[in-house]
Amino acid sequence: MKNLIIPFLVLAGLISACSDTFTELTPLGSPTSGNFWASEEDAITAANGLYQHWDDDHLFGRGFMYLIAASDDIMQGRTDAAAAAIRNFQATGQEGRMANIYPRMYTVIQRANNIIRYVPSMNISESLKNRVLGEAYFMRAHTYFWLAPRFADHRAGIPIVTEENMEDLTFTRPASIVDNFRQIEADLLKAAELLPYFTSYSTTNLGRAHKDAAHAFLAKTYLYWGHHDASKWASVVTYADMVINSPTGRALINTGNPAEDFASVFYVDNNFSSEYVFSTVSSNERGQILPGVMLENTGWGLYNGWGTFSPTLELYNAFEEGDHRRRATLLEFGDEFMFLGNPRRYYSGNSWTGIQVNKYMHPYRFPAEVHLNPNGNYVTTNLNIPLIRFAEILLMKSEALIMQNQNGDAPLNQVRQRAGLAPKTNVTLADLKQERRVELAAEYADRHIDLIRWGDAREAYSKPATGRNHFNKTDPDSGYEVYEVWPARNFNPQIHHVWPIPPNTIAISGIPQNQGW
Repeated sequence: MKNLIIPFLVLAGLISACSDTFTELTPLGSPTSGNFWASEEDAITAANGLYQHWDDDHLFGRGFMYLIAASDDIMQGRTDAAAAAIRNFQATGQEGRMANIYPRMYTVIQRANNIIRYVPSMNISESLKNRVLGEAYFMRAHTYFWLAPRFADHRAGIPIVTEENMEDLTFTRPASIVDNFRQIEADLLKAAELLPYFTSYSTTNLGRAHKDAAHAFLAKTYLYWGHHDASKWASVVTYADMVINSPTGRALINTGNPAEDFASVFYVDNNFSSEYVFSTVSSNERGQILPGVMLENTGWGLYNGWGTFSPTLELYNAFEEGDHRRRATLLEFGDEFMFLGNPRRYYSGNSWTGIQVNKYMHPYRFPAEVHLNPNGNYVTTNLNIPLIRFAEILLMKSEALIMQNQNGDAPLNQVRQRAGLAPKTNVTLADLKQERRVELAAEYADRHIDLIRWGDAREAYSKPATGRNHFNKTDPDSGYEVYEVWPARNFNPQIHHVWPIPPNTIAISGIPQNQGW
């Protein structure tokens, strides 16, 4: 692949980086704006910096997953006081597992703001200018999309920082999260206008923001917005249909083999399949650590898995009989699988629940040198991790139709039939909730936010999480007893529907903390 020199923007300054692909960034130096913003290479390398956070352990490596692990489907898999405080809704915001999320995402926003300010006046080709600006508008919106539902609510939004006010010394919180949704909407509409379809990208540029991704996150923004303004449900359908009918041919992987089709969505070979919409791009040298984070702690002595998260027995039991997604999503004692080129049967001396996430195990099927980082302390693989994929587009459309008292059968049944299940007639919101749970388990689709927006979190979290306590943890055929892994929790929907803003941010910025924290 072509080597690139990649400067990326941070706060008011710039950092340089060197890379094999546009996503692999290593800080080197610090040019100033005075000698930058002059060439096409400058514009490209600035845009490359918008993606550097993908390999940040504190963000999509596992930071956001700690927040998702407050749900009833996955939980922490190791003793970790900070993670426990998050799961128990007792966090202060200064815990190492979440304190970096808020400020680091604002760094991405500032990089985007610099591009939006300086690129329009550059003397470069119009097509490149449009693409780079489209990437900046997209990534600014995308970053606010990840922050606002977690740190803003109907009582206060999070500060909106754009190219117009980015040099201000103080910022205020807007009236509500709806103000953030409006900003996200405006940026994504601009991005969709400027960006190309991803099928126009060269191989080395696959993974950049593109038109389908902008439409997809518009649909999901309206999905969240619909709980504040019912008129937005129609827009979910509108933008979901733009992805469904895209000339890029977005579609479920469905060859008529349900035992394989769902599992293959998460194969390295299918990083950019028909189901791809937007993912974090990874390599076995630098990138996404989530597969290693989910892997058995110490990897049976063969590779340094971290065992950070464990699926609950409640998730296992949520799958219908005959649903092929369960085997593709979860490993239980006795399951046969390939590991580092050799067949094994699953057992675990470390999993608190006796179950492991199987969804991201494809890179581990092969000898270590094929897809894995040789540095076992930095457990990246060649598998890209979806942030939104085509099946979720279908489920969002189904939900929006149901919320408008229309029929949501067709898109939901596409997802069910791919899994080998019979179609349903006159599907209900309960049916939709079930499909989102089992289709998107242990993904960044975010079960925790789903439960909050549906009003189901308090009831779900009032029940303990359970697992299987196997009598012989090194015997794949061992019997077990069901036991309580995590006690019931007290979820207050007036407080715990958002997370605390980190105290350091509060101290520096002077903005008020979320109510109740």
